[in-house]
Amino acid sequence: MAKKNALPQTTQPDFAQATLQAWNGQLGLLQLLELCNQLSEQNAPLAAVLYQTWLKRNRTTHDHLALFNLGVILFNEGDYAGAGEVYSRAIRLAPDFLQPRFNLGLVHERLGQFDIATAQWQWIETHADASDPEQRQFLLMAVNNLGRHYEEQGRLADALHSLTKSLRIEPNQPDVIHHWVFLRAKQCVWPVYEPLPGLPEAMQREYTSAMAMISISEDPQQQLIAAQNYVRNKMAPVTHKLAPEKPYKHKKLRIAYCSSDFCLHPVAQLTVELFELHNRDQFEVYGFDWSREDGSPIRQRVIKAMDHFERIHHLSDEAAAQLIRQHEIDILIDLQGQTLGARPAIVALRPAPIQITYLGLPATTGLPSIDYVIADKFLIPEDQAQYYSEKPLYLPDVYQSSDRKRKHAAIPTRSSCGLPEGAVVFCSFNNNYKFTEEMFDCWMRILKRTPNSVLWLLADNPWAQANLIAHAQGAGIDMTRLIFAPRVSPEDYLARFAVADLFLDTYPFNAGTTANDALWMGLPVLTRTGKTFASRMAGALLTAAGMPELITYDVASYEEQAVALANSPDKLKAMRKQLDGVRKNGVLFDTPRLVKNLEEQFKHLVRPH
Repeated sequence: MAKKNALPQTTQPDFAQATLQAWNGQLGLLQLLELCNQLSEQNAPLAAVLYQTWLKRNRTTHDHLALFNLGVILFNEGDYAGAGEVYSRAIRLAPDFLQPRFNLGLVHERLGQFDIATAQWQWIETHADASDPEQRQFLLMAVNNLGRHYEEQGRLADALHSLTKSLRIEPNQPDVIHHWVFLRAKQCVWPVYEPLPGLPEAMQREYTSAMAMISISEDPQQQLIAAQNYVRNKMAPVTHKLAPEKPYKHKKLRIAYCSSDFCLHPVAQLTVELFELHNRDQFEVYGFDWSREDGSPIRQRVIKAMDHFERIHHLSDEAAAQLIRQHEIDILIDLQGQTLGARPAIVALRPAPIQITYLGLPATTGLPSIDYVIADKFLIPEDQAQYYSEKPLYLPDVYQSSDRKRKHAAIPTRSSCGLPEGAVVFCSFNNNYKFTEEMFDCWMRILKRTPNSVLWLLADNPWAQANLIAHAQGAGIDMTRLIFAPRVSPEDYLARFAVADLFLDTYPFNAGTTANDALWMGLPVLTRTGKTFASRMAGALLTAAGMPELITYDVASYEEQAVALANSPDKLKAMRKQLDGVRKNGVLFDTPRLVKNLEEQFKHLVRPH
């Protein structure tokens, strides 16, 4: 039996002869490169042997080229230590040879030696000549890798600096543009769109990611275009679909949820009781999971709530889709969309006859393989459905599920939170990338008009905090009136809401889970509603709670209502009492009712008659 990596017989003598020539110093460098290039296409290990033999017995002024090519082969074969050694030798022979230096950074990245990897790319950043076309290519690659590493390490300002430098060298980089835009939003660098040479605002908008567009644009058509651009530019064309044309005929409907957020994450916190309450006489519930194993109680509840729980983190998208298909799932509910950790290629292969998006992405997915989006008629009015690639699947009361079992810690005192005892406490515990200059300026005007008030915010990252303080001071607000809360446990986080007076929502990306938590804890939420999914989430919750007076439709009425409520403590107290009743008896937190409504929709989809 032939060995797996053996060359065809006709090429074996060529290899043997070439090896002998290399050993005897009779094989020129150009011949070596040409022959190894041919060999590597069929049998890379043999090409590596030939390079190694030649390097032992030959010395030329261009040995660094052979070393570099050998390093590429070893790296591709998974021999990272060997690749690192020969790349280092190539650099010693030719310090300005950028290719092995860049690849040496990749080697150290694979080995988990991130500081050493960064040092290689920083050398290129410092020494490469941007006017030389070849060096410019590696300069861009190095600077972009630095930006990626800095972002992964939480060094957001350094990441933004690297990507800004990259775009000044070459503006036409769609992937870099969308990271650059989101980094600016995360750090509250306003305006988010800043013209650069060769990179006008229109081009920045064109390449803004679907996720970043949610917090930047209030135009549903722009969000649809961003989602469709993602599908067109980032996803491979689907050549086949796995699900059968005809529905399965199971006694119980098989429904499956897939996500990377079955852990301490807002999606799991909202959906865990939904999973627990499914009617097991009529439904068999599957979970397909590629989440981190964080050991959290919420993850354990999710796993326990599933009839079948499959880990697919180790599978390719194709293999994961095949596994779902093998389980003959009737309805697949994707809880991810294009959020962090998403694997949209799985649903693109259509492993289930009916596929639905829910909660994870507060916008259209733009995916042709997703049939429905779970909504209510406030969240997606019928006249706005044209801006969704999915058909709305309407629930009668509210779209968002809730967990009635969530627990909070003991309610803290204001002083323990760093809050003044007698002040009106506005709060907004949304992630800072949801903040916009327009709404933050509105908040500053609210503070000016209510002198005995403070604004309590989440300390998302130090750069955003510094920028927010600077922006407040520019608006004439003393920095002591902005109070930043650190991240804490879910129980302590919930308890905080009871200390505030009014939650100020963000726009155009409303609070979702955070608004649910605030209302659960009896804290009134003032929102501004627009035309997009994300700008209508809090309004949908307030509609279900029977509190439409907290829904505003423009920045002026939002400001007026905030000031009026701050000056009406009795009204805020009455709202808290109303929310206590909603928590006990209202449809907003009636998870059994929501599950029943959802199941009726599922049954109608599979068996319409």
